[in-house]
Amino acid sequence: MSEQKSKVSMNMGLGTILFLIFLVLKLTNNIDWSWWWVTSPLWIPLVMFLLFIFIVLIIKGLFTK
Repeated sequence: MSEQKSKVSMNMGLGTILFLIFLVLKLTNNIDWSWWWVTSPLWIPLVMFLLFIFIVLIIKGLFTK
């Protein structure tokens, strides 16, 4: 039998890293931000993606008959 090693890949994006930094700063009272801003690296990309899809659908609706 051959020995198999399992590799665990921890891919963290920029948003996740920023969130963790902001979370630590908030919990250690180094920043006095609202929780909305602390969690913003998690939800802003989603909002931007949904806005992009909405704009594409509007443009598609305007140019199709």
